[in-house]
Amino acid sequence: MSKKNKSTEKKPAIGRRELLKGLATVPVLGVFAYQYLQKQNFKKRKKQQIVSELGLDDIKVDPPCVIPSRSGDRLRLGIIGYGGRGRHLVRGAGFAHPDWIKAKSKQAAENSLNRELQTFMEQEDLNVELTAVCDLFETRLNQGVETSENEVSPIKNKSSRKAKAYRYYQDLLESKDVDMVIIATPDHWHAPIAINAAQAGKHIYLEKCITRTEEEVYQVTDAVKESGVVFQLGHQNHQSESHLIAQQVVKKNILGKITLVETTTNRNSPGGAWVWNIPKEANRQTVDWQQFQLPAPHKVPFSLERFFRWRCWFDYGTGLAGDLLSHEFAAINQILQLGIPKTAAASGGIYHYKDGRDVPDVFHVVLEYPERNLSLVYSATLANGNWRGRVIMGQDATMEVGEDVLVSAEMESERYRNKIENGIIDLSLPLFSYKAGAQGVDAVTSATEKYFSSKGLFYTYRQGKCVDATHLHIKDWIDSIRARKTPMCHIDFGFEEGIACHMATQAYLKGRKVEWDPVKKRIV
Repeated sequence: MSKKNKSTEKKPAIGRRELLKGLATVPVLGVFAYQYLQKQNFKKRKKQQIVSELGLDDIKVDPPCVIPSRSGDRLRLGIIGYGGRGRHLVRGAGFAHPDWIKAKSKQAAENSLNRELQTFMEQEDLNVELTAVCDLFETRLNQGVETSENEVSPIKNKSSRKAKAYRYYQDLLESKDVDMVIIATPDHWHAPIAINAAQAGKHIYLEKCITRTEEEVYQVTDAVKESGVVFQLGHQNHQSESHLIAQQVVKKNILGKITLVETTTNRNSPGGAWVWNIPKEANRQTVDWQQFQLPAPHKVPFSLERFFRWRCWFDYGTGLAGDLLSHEFAAINQILQLGIPKTAAASGGIYHYKDGRDVPDVFHVVLEYPERNLSLVYSATLANGNWRGRVIMGQDATMEVGEDVLVSAEMESERYRNKIENGIIDLSLPLFSYKAGAQGVDAVTSATEKYFSSKGLFYTYRQGKCVDATHLHIKDWIDSIRARKTPMCHIDFGFEEGIACHMATQAYLKGRKVEWDPVKKRIV
């Protein structure tokens, strides 16, 4: 056959057999499409029925995030402790170090999904000025001052005035150029600085845990209440929209009688176990060791490990109780409003990090609330990263809370028995779920949807927009100062958190169950 004949050869026409074979599939596809639509409509009706009958249709993801007008004088901020957490808190107020801006700009250029810089620049203008910085490490002190001068900021008409540097916090508190202070020091300095700040009339944002000891909780509480300053405890996860949703689920009694709460912390890295890097610039000349250990119960020779990895020793903090249990207790207390437990029992030990620390790296705590017929169980290890979540268990349903919320009906639920028997509730699927950033509650989700969450400590959402939770918490504090209202993590909440965490610590150190005496207001 010639090339010409080959190229002009016609393809055979579709035969009768092929045509009939193709047409035969049409009605079948029609049936499949009809069945699919019917199934989707049935699922939709089930969703609507559950949402309506359980009262979920009026659950709002979050309150409107309205930007209030920033009329009036610009508030002046001082930061005491410009370490890792201090830097984040200052960014929450609108101030970032030039090196951070440069690093995040580079990361955004390399990865379009990295929006940290964009999120920072889209923060609300809180109309504040960073006027004072205090730190016992010279390098960080200088970085704090440099941060105040950086013009890249979400604050409009930002002042270019340089913050004043202070080695001693007492001098900062005496300044008439400071209206409010963020305290982000190690725990053993929390009480002395907070008490002095209250006496000086400075509004206070204090990082958790509120204090290193039980006695200091009473002292800080009294000082704040006597002074009338606006106090915010640093639990930014209170701003997580998943917590706001979980609160409403509990208020609507979707879970039924709650008897057990399990919450956990698993981390498996040196950084997660507080083995933080020691800056090369740190030495006897740049670190004020003598000032650092003044409130510590035991004085030891100069130690960069203790200065930068202070959470590993009870002289400066409370380890897992003050750092990580405090987050979990704060979350559960926000959702369930449990208050101070009746008793606490604890166990654990130093099972992995044999590096000279005296705080445990494995820690188990049971907090009992007999008046609520409820137990809160906390378990943690710093040598395994298995995710175990935060679970609230009721007689009718179980709720998992993290960045997202997942509620599953209980097979033996009396409340949902008829719906389960009639196929309205499919036990193989969640009863309903809430996904971070979504605009509402999704009832009866698909089987492929997986629950995965963080602790809600970094980013959350407002009306579907990603926002830094720390910024929202700082904003709540500053708005409360201007409006003279009570912020979300006020001093009474801080008191409850402090006592609960100290009960756990004392139970561990004493090797026995401890109890809260509500009359004497003491742990016994």
